Amino acid sequence: MSLHVWLGFIVAAILISLSPGAGAISCMASGMRYGYRRSLPNIAGMQLGIALQLIVVGISLGALLAASTLAFDLVKAFGVAYLCYLGWQQFRAEARPLQLADAGVGAGTPRALLLQGFLVNASNPKATIFLLAVLPQFIDAHAPPLPQYLVCMATLTVVDIIVMSGYALFASRVLRLLREPHHQRWMHRFFGSVFVLAAGLLALFRRA
Repeated sequence: MSLHVWLGFIVAAILISLSPGAGAISCMASGMRYGYRRSLPNIAGMQLGIALQLIVVGISLGALLAASTLAFDLVKAFGVAYLCYLGWQQFRAEARPLQLADAGVGAGTPRALLLQGFLVNASNPKATIFLLAVLPQFIDAHAPPLPQYLVCMATLTVVDIIVMSGYALFASRVLRLLREPHHQRWMHRFFGSVFVLAAGLLALFRRA
C-alpha cells in the first residue's frame, strides 16, 4: 500500500470512527457511568468487533450479508435487540452519589464491558456494508491482499481507539460534574433512550 493511499484510508478511518453511532454512544455511556479507566475494556472490545468486521469483509462473507436478505436481517435483528437491551440496562441503572476519587466503584466487570463493546460493533451489519463499500477502494488488486488488510486493520484500530477514548474521556469529565443521584438518574435515562434510538435507526437501515 502506497503512502498516499494509506493517508487516504486514514481520512476514511477518522470519518468512520467520528460518525455518530452505537459505538460512540456505548463509550460515552460507560465513560459517564464508570470513568475513563474502567471504560478501557469496552473500547478494547470494540476493536475486537472491528477486527471481526474486517475479517468478514476480507474473506468476502460481507458479500453474503450484502446479497442475502435472510443473513442481513438476522444480524440486524440481533443488533437491534442488543441495543435495546443496553438501553434498558442503562435506563434502569442505579443512581448514587459519586466521589471524584472512585468514579469507577461499583462498575461492571472488565469482562462484561469487553463483551459489550465487542457485541456493539460485531452485531452492526451497517458497518459491514460500509466497510464492504469503502475497503476495496484502498486495496490494490495486483498486490498481496493480506498485508494490505492488516495495514487497514491496524490503522482503523488505532484511529478508533483514539476517537473512542476521546468520547469516553469527554463523558467522564461530564460525570465529574454530575455528582448528585438525580443528575445521574437523568443521565442514565438519556443514554438509555439514545441506545433505543440507535436501535430504531439500525432497524430502519436498508441495503443499498
